[in-house]
Amino acid sequence: MKTINVERLVHHGMDRIALRFRYDSELIGIVRTLPGARWSSQMRYWHIDDRPDAFESIKQAFLGKAVLEFEKSCQANRAVTERVTADKEAGLDEKVKLSAGGLVSELSEKGRADIEKYRKWMESNRYPESTVKTYSAMVATFLKFVSPKEAEECTSGDLVRIVDEYILPNGLSRSYQNQMISAVKKFYGRVYKSVIDIGEISRPRPEHKLPNVLSKAEVKRILDSVANEKHRVMLSMVYGCGLRRSEVLELLPSDIDHDRKLLQIRQAKGFKDRLVPLSDKMIHMLDQYILHYKPEKYLFGGQVKGSRYSPSSLEKIFRTAFLKAGINKKDITLHGLRHSYATHLLEAGTDLRYIQVLLGHKSSRTTEIYTHVTVHSIEKIRSPFDDL
Repeated sequence: MKTINVERLVHHGMDRIALRFRYDSELIGIVRTLPGARWSSQMRYWHIDDRPDAFESIKQAFLGKAVLEFEKSCQANRAVTERVTADKEAGLDEKVKLSAGGLVSELSEKGRADIEKYRKWMESNRYPESTVKTYSAMVATFLKFVSPKEAEECTSGDLVRIVDEYILPNGLSRSYQNQMISAVKKFYGRVYKSVIDIGEISRPRPEHKLPNVLSKAEVKRILDSVANEKHRVMLSMVYGCGLRRSEVLELLPSDIDHDRKLLQIRQAKGFKDRLVPLSDKMIHMLDQYILHYKPEKYLFGGQVKGSRYSPSSLEKIFRTAFLKAGINKKDITLHGLRHSYATHLLEAGTDLRYIQVLLGHKSSRTTEIYTHVTVHSIEKIRSPFDDL
């Protein structure tokens, strides 16, 4: 049978999974169906998105067609990668992209029923789709960890154990740990009416990280590096209106109020609506985009008619533009454009209370973090060294 070598690697700064095999038109046809499949003519291999469900997708795609040989780079982190990978994006403090499907299928029939009951409860209470997926997968991870125990047999000690034996050894973040505790707490509170005493579980001390911010010149370099009009407009909306990724992708053409020069953000984080001002430049850019692309349901539609644009694709657009712009800063994500919007408004003298409203922050404490990164405030500080 044909053989395919599978290896996790970094390709042009992106985490990818390489597939190496002798030329075969049938295998090539299968590879093309995998998410983000690309051919590297220089390296002579196919590579796909390194997603939480990537290995499962590869196995299913080539079942009965080829033998898969996984390199050590895949084996070492395979269990963790199939469970969780962090993506700093708005929605949850640190949204966790998880594929619950593979984990749930490994649970007992009772465990699968518990997860389904939990998922339906969240959906009936109108939790965002991202939260439903995240919390379902978190609880699936917990139940897989404690197996063969069933959920009703667990104690608070099991939640302490998953922190000590799974989360900490694998270097998962404080945010991931908090989300695990929150997901399990909600699961037991709603499905089992608090069989576990979550009050015994201590949460990690919060981190106080400053947001990573770009200068106006750097933002311009990023936007100027994007040739595709649709891609450029989406990135411009994140920066020009301070939107979260999910908010951009949920926009409808009717959300643009030309008369009042406002953009309506519907049911954003916390199920809140808000209005954001649109500059003349932004309105002109949107008008040109609508004229050329003629969007139907969503302002930024996906490949399938009536669908939204893919969140991961928008992240990749930013990453590609960021690298092309040659900016030498670490840990800058798409959400950094929103951070930069807030910081630049503050530097221009906009009142912090207005910025809180524009960003849709529930608490002013969230917005106050931008006071720590404004250049103007820092430049006014005189070092005592100058008086020596």
